[in-house]
Amino acid sequence: MIVGTAGHIDHGKTSLVKALTGIDTDRLQEEKRRGITLELGFAHLTLDDGTVAGVVDVPGHERFVKAMAAGAGGVDLAVLVVASDEGVMPQTREHLDICRLLGVRAGVVALTKSDLLAEPGPEWRVLVEADLAALTTGSFLEGAPVVPCSTRTGEGLDALRTALSRAAGALAKRPSEGPTFLPVDRVFTLKGFGTVVTGTLLSGTVAVDDAVSLLPGQPGPLRVRGVQVHGRAVEKVEAGQRAAVNLPGVEAESLHRGQVLTRSGELPETRMLDVELTLLPTAESPLPRRRKLLLHLGTSQVEATVALLDVERLEPGETTLAQLRLEAPVAALVGQRFILRGSRALPGRGATLAGGRVLSIVPPRRRKGGSAVVAPLREADPAGQVAWLLRQAGYRGLTQQELFGRSGLGPRVLTRALELSGTRGAALLLDREKRLYLSGEVFEGLQGRALALLAAFHEREPLREGLSREELRQRLSSELDARAFQRVLQGLGDTGKLEVDRDLVRLKGRGRALSLGDEAARARLAAELSATGLAPPTEGELSQKLQLPVPRLRELMKVLVAEGRVVKVSEELCFDAAALGALRERLVAHLREKKEITTQAFKELVGQSRKFVIPLSEYFDREKVTLRVGEKRVLRRG
Repeated sequence: MIVGTAGHIDHGKTSLVKALTGIDTDRLQEEKRRGITLELGFAHLTLDDGTVAGVVDVPGHERFVKAMAAGAGGVDLAVLVVASDEGVMPQTREHLDICRLLGVRAGVVALTKSDLLAEPGPEWRVLVEADLAALTTGSFLEGAPVVPCSTRTGEGLDALRTALSRAAGALAKRPSEGPTFLPVDRVFTLKGFGTVVTGTLLSGTVAVDDAVSLLPGQPGPLRVRGVQVHGRAVEKVEAGQRAAVNLPGVEAESLHRGQVLTRSGELPETRMLDVELTLLPTAESPLPRRRKLLLHLGTSQVEATVALLDVERLEPGETTLAQLRLEAPVAALVGQRFILRGSRALPGRGATLAGGRVLSIVPPRRRKGGSAVVAPLREADPAGQVAWLLRQAGYRGLTQQELFGRSGLGPRVLTRALELSGTRGAALLLDREKRLYLSGEVFEGLQGRALALLAAFHEREPLREGLSREELRQRLSSELDARAFQRVLQGLGDTGKLEVDRDLVRLKGRGRALSLGDEAARARLAAELSATGLAPPTEGELSQKLQLPVPRLRELMKVLVAEGRVVKVSEELCFDAAALGALRERLVAHLREKKEITTQAFKELVGQSRKFVIPLSEYFDREKVTLRVGEKRVLRRG
């Protein structure tokens, strides 16, 4: 459980944390000199039931809201601190806005400096409480306890601890089964240990000897040497706890706040996020279709172009689907909350404008109207989420580990979702060893495209027996996994829609289809090659003699080659198969008797010029009938 402070500067947040925990969270000299919190501070608090909660103390000054947002990203329970002598102030409102947008689930209001309440008179307290009621209406703090307290006199501290304990007891634990996700808020070096990063674990677990990454920038894998929670060494830390993680082998200077510690290989970096976005009701004007804002996600902050997907503008208080296109890569978790801030503060409220939750972490660039694609994620059950992710992955598919990172589902929930998707035909297991899945919808689309490509091929080239397997795969997609392609062919073959003949694929019952004119031309071509025997005309000579265009001649020649009536010996020469077979028999008989043959002797055997003799001798070498040794050839053994 993580408890976080929120409130205006100098309203007593740090003093309250010190009074409750005994820990001074102002660790910087400048903080002590100026008496204000500039950076995040951390402590731990024992609640009434013995639970030890992590405490994040945030700065209250408007200039340090980025640090406040970094701390609030992992908060379960907020303490909204309001000074009795000042009441609700601008940063009170902005901090509450941030907590609401970041999905803080519960909290209490601490009315600090209660020893000063008597000075302005009873009417002042009524005014302060009325302001608080108006401020918290419609928020997670509506109806929450308002506890007057004083760090100077100790009044109300026990009551505040009790109120926190009750609120904490009603909250569900964070998911420890999900992907490991720890946004880094501090990096330092500890003598004798090396680099240490700290943060609030939002999901999953971190254990000693785990292989981890720090994203973006340090994919590793890095080894976890040690883990501490509240200064105590532990073997494993679970979601909802603050942790210090010791990482040897990496320099602290190369790390920074904003990175995320994840298990190695579980999550990708991304520059694009599909999100559900809400504009604060207090915004001065609608959000246009495109606008640059500052994104606060976990402990990172990066400039983002906000692109609305289905509306021309987003009115104050309304929610829509959008895509965030980032200036730098980040690591994100599905379901993670974020805020967006502008460059100019709203009157009395700060610069926070909008916020929402992440729906998809590695989407393609969406065009106008892309909300129809993203919308199913809003209410998708685990099986629906898995089916959506597989559809988006297209022909490449996703492994179970990739689905785990992109969905944020626990392993058991993900396995059940995959089983259910499989029975519905929404997911197809392609590779059991890699656990690689393909969308059932994408698979059906592949089959349809394969049939369409083959139909177009037969229409375009009726004289060819079929399309080569590799050419068909490339035409479908160069990214298509070989196993997926084989499943496409197998499925269409099993249903009798296509047939595979060695390396050729064709529609069932299709293939070579000759017209009457083609049949006559083929017969003339075969007769001409038979008549010329071992001195066939070249392609150009045949085209001229038979009055056939070269492309048509080539197709007819392919037909004769496929039928075994003609043999292609070189690019220019095709020989009658019977004449070539007879020559082969004579050559083999000669070599068996004489053991060798010279080029001149082979020329006499053929009875033709070098124009034909050289291609024929090279052909018999390729066919492994002869072996060239110097200027002679011998019969190959076997």
